Amino acid sequence: MTPTCIVTLNKGAEKAVQLGEKRIMSNMIHALEGSIRSGAVVDVKSYQGQWLGSGFLNTSSKIFVRLLTTDPSVIIDDVFFTRLIENANASRIRLGFKDTYRMVFGEADGLPGLTIDKYQDILVLQIVTLGFEQIKDRLIALLVKLFAPKGIYERSDLNARALEGLDQISRTLYGTVPDHITTMIGDVMMTVDVKNGQKTGTFLDQVRNQQALKPYVKDKTVLDCFSHTGGFGLHAAHYGAKEVTCMDISETAINKINAHKALNGLNDVEALKDNVFEALRTYKKNNRTFDVVILDPPAFAKKKQDVDKATRGYKDINLHALDIINDGGLLVTCSCSSFMTLPLFLEMIGSAAQDANKRTRLLELRVQSPDHAPILSDASSVYLKCAFIEVN
Repeated sequence: MTPTCIVTLNKGAEKAVQLGEKRIMSNMIHALEGSIRSGAVVDVKSYQGQWLGSGFLNTSSKIFVRLLTTDPSVIIDDVFFTRLIENANASRIRLGFKDTYRMVFGEADGLPGLTIDKYQDILVLQIVTLGFEQIKDRLIALLVKLFAPKGIYERSDLNARALEGLDQISRTLYGTVPDHITTMIGDVMMTVDVKNGQKTGTFLDQVRNQQALKPYVKDKTVLDCFSHTGGFGLHAAHYGAKEVTCMDISETAINKINAHKALNGLNDVEALKDNVFEALRTYKKNNRTFDVVILDPPAFAKKKQDVDKATRGYKDINLHALDIINDGGLLVTCSCSSFMTLPLFLEMIGSAAQDANKRTRLLELRVQSPDHAPILSDASSVYLKCAFIEVN
């Protein structure tokens, strides 16, 4: 893919790229020279004419260029994309992932706007950038050649595509894709709805955090709030918890938890359809306590202006969870919002502990599973925070 255009940045704008920024915003642009075609590969240069990198152009997006390389010796072609995908998959295998995992995680793997999840012999991909949308057929051919999957399904059905001028798409791209796939996710069996489930079928970013429960839950009573399909609660039961209560407001989620409970032969799991905010208050009122409480809520802050309101919501559930944890027990609390930064997250927990008059110790501070590893040059890519807190 020969660059069709030269994008020259404003004076001083090259500093961000030199520090690792891969997104060239529209307000960083000084001039364009050559054939201007959105979706094409372009060269990016500093105001002084220094070559900085090459990437996908989209003149309709605030993210004007998404850099693919900052190495002048690299040619962006099928060999380039093959190498990046192979390297991404190999890194997951080295980390111990087997049947089900995130194979490609966008910019973290050098492939901005491309997500590929593996569910056994089915691949599910998601594209949010015009550049990858325009080479989708070539991309599918590469994946078939590399992995020989039985099927490839596209779940590009998210709102972010509109920012790139793209329509939402959900369809089979190759082979045959079943409606549901039963697979090991972490240490439990789960059935994934790849065509209609959350994200590309289910959430895979909490798997290692769910497995981290193992030393904490044996013979304990566990309350798993915002359970979704039961990842935390099922792992707790698998690791020997005495009693597990999974709670979610969605009837669909409760049905899935019960199905997964049966699939794994886990009898000491109860699935309750309830509003977590109200249920935590009711438990306190009735003096019902637990050894371990897990909070894995949806993103309360989906945009920057939501942060103050979201912080109050996070504090509310953490405060009331702390009130129902037995002395010496454990709070596992999460936030999946990138706008709830790590400092804000820890400050919120500390404030909730102070108001609950609890003495707390941070035992573990975790992020998303390493198949979703963030890049250090982009703080927002550390979107998931998960704290294991001892409560006294």
